Amino acid sequence: MNRFTLLALAVLLNLAGFSQSFDEKETNASNTRLNVTNVGTFGNAFRGYRDGSGVPSCEYPAGSGIEHLFEGGLWIGGKENGGPIRVSTSAIDATQGYSPGLSGFEFTAEVGSTLQQRSSLLDNPSYNPKAVSHQDFISTFSDKNVVIPGTSIPINSHTTPMNFEVTLETYNWNYSFSDFMVIVNMTVKNVGVSNYDDVYIALWNNTVVRNINITPAGSGGASFYAQGGNGFIDSLNMAYCYDATGDVGFTESYIGQKFLGAEDKHGFHHPMVDSAYNTTNGQLELDTNFRNHYNAWVFNNNAQAIFFAPSDDNQRYVKLSQGLNYSPCWNNPTGQDCQNGTGADLQALLNQSGNRSDLISAGPFSDFQPGDEINIAFAFVLAKKKNDGNPNSANTPEQKEILVSNANWAQRAYNGEDNNFNGRLDPGEDKDGNGKITRFILPSPPDIPKTRVEATDHTIDVYWAKNSEYSVDPITKELDFEGYRVYLTQLGFDVTKVPNLAEDLKNVAAYDSAGNNLFFETGFDSIRLDQPVYFDGDTTPYYYKYSIENIQNGWQYAVSVTAFDRGNEQTNLEPLESSLLANAKRVFAGTKPSDDMDQNSPFVYPNPYYYGASWEGRSNFQEESRKIVFANLPARCQVRIFTVAGDFIDEFTHDPSYTGEDIRWFRTFGAEDPKKNVFSGGEHAWDLLSLSSQIISRGLYMYSVKDLETGEIYLGKFVIIK
Repeated sequence: MNRFTLLALAVLLNLAGFSQSFDEKETNASNTRLNVTNVGTFGNAFRGYRDGSGVPSCEYPAGSGIEHLFEGGLWIGGKENGGPIRVSTSAIDATQGYSPGLSGFEFTAEVGSTLQQRSSLLDNPSYNPKAVSHQDFISTFSDKNVVIPGTSIPINSHTTPMNFEVTLETYNWNYSFSDFMVIVNMTVKNVGVSNYDDVYIALWNNTVVRNINITPAGSGGASFYAQGGNGFIDSLNMAYCYDATGDVGFTESYIGQKFLGAEDKHGFHHPMVDSAYNTTNGQLELDTNFRNHYNAWVFNNNAQAIFFAPSDDNQRYVKLSQGLNYSPCWNNPTGQDCQNGTGADLQALLNQSGNRSDLISAGPFSDFQPGDEINIAFAFVLAKKKNDGNPNSANTPEQKEILVSNANWAQRAYNGEDNNFNGRLDPGEDKDGNGKITRFILPSPPDIPKTRVEATDHTIDVYWAKNSEYSVDPITKELDFEGYRVYLTQLGFDVTKVPNLAEDLKNVAAYDSAGNNLFFETGFDSIRLDQPVYFDGDTTPYYYKYSIENIQNGWQYAVSVTAFDRGNEQTNLEPLESSLLANAKRVFAGTKPSDDMDQNSPFVYPNPYYYGASWEGRSNFQEESRKIVFANLPARCQVRIFTVAGDFIDEFTHDPSYTGEDIRWFRTFGAEDPKKNVFSGGEHAWDLLSLSSQIISRGLYMYSVKDLETGEIYLGKFVIIK
């Protein structure tokens, strides 16, 4: 079934027309672009590729076009007053994705509710001292409403709510060692009058790993979604999905959903810790009943014998409380306990291509009375597949090495002060002195250097400030700055393969403090300016400069400056480096603005232009993603293109604020934020399309350049060869 049937009509009208306050944002502090909403859903059902906005659902790495999630959400189930089973879900299998009022989308936000944002970064407009990460999203929603708030429209099949209110917070950091994860921290409160036992809380996700720059989202109907392999790593309490047979070679990545830990009035809960507070004798005792359950099922397929899609609360509760990972067939499909030796190899079946959802639940939580709260945390973990020479479908342990490492970083962030991860505060762990375990703490590298990049003819000049040198380590409370590194991408990084800036940026220069017997003792004299430099409209003083020469004009490069610290021998912590991506700029070297077109005439390159120029890359929008460059332009001018017969083709206006946003190429291959595109000031790209977006034919073309300051006009020509 095509998931986008009714999408434009049902979803867009529903989101806009109902009174419920629906709010969504995408994480952008890290290298992961995850759509988060204020009603407990994740991902946007690839809506951004259908409505033309291009808003990602769960893209990693940022700008790569590799998507990982159709849609996901929160599931909660339990037994009300020892009797009937109740289950509430924020999202379920649905071809159109989130739709208020549709069965399964049972959590709602009150009218006026928004998805709040805060940041721990001092220079961020959303700075808040209560922020946990570089970008927190916070929302509150509940399942208590049986109609859409502000309307009389009922929520289909939602007549017996559990009356649970959820405060959801997501965290993501821009550190290079953590920019692959988004943590989901939820506090579930019983705001009703019923008592619940055997409560399970889960994260459900319809994971789909495809490269939408190679295969348009949803193309081919069901076959688009049926190429994924799935699995569960018991030791990590993590489900995962990967592209087994879809865009192979363009989707070398995994998405994982990992349980991190939970706490309620009885104490801390985790399968690897097995301790909970026993209220009878006040001692920590083993709680071997608490488990993580993993389940997977085929999209909207109720006829599957094993991977059946649950269609009512009782079936959903079975999925929540009876995981495939506890089946006797999970590790021993030929054993006697597995259907007398004729059972299915569950892990092998999951590894085959299919269109499956993943669910990872935690529980049971007992005696959940009115007013009680349960805190529970999961993480979305993204990772590149390690290439071991085997096909994706092999799904070898070596291919998952980076995923495992990234998952361990997510757990480390959650553990925080709980160094030995036993769920209680032991001597020496209370670093902030607040008398309790503080979670969601990561070691911190120096602050990101404030950077300025200037493009000139065949040269990129990089300037940066001293702010990193005053960074205080949050653990040692010391100034532990050590040095800087400069990074540059290679020619064609953006068009010859799937871009991943975190890997494409290569270290081209490094400078560290002299006199402390660490690193190379280079000092900073060779890059330190005699006097700080200021730029118009920018009050930041820049103390350092590094020039990169012999750059190809018109091609895209990315540059970045990082700061790194000394590390910490006492805690065996390696030196940490600030984010490669946080201040990365996309730079296009080229000519400066021409002051005199007679002496410094405009020109076009490449000229002649051959279709499929090497800087154009591969795209679903191939004909819209071509470009030639007009150079030596005045700072403010108008360019008009004609046939040799004088027929008007197109025109554009150039000024110093040009960022490339007027043609498709830069939206496909350039910076996600056009403000991070840096140009030389005298060049402007054109997409070889007419004013009415028609493809122009081969031949000789004329152009005029009018200087809007002086009125001077220059005439030139270029050739198109197909």
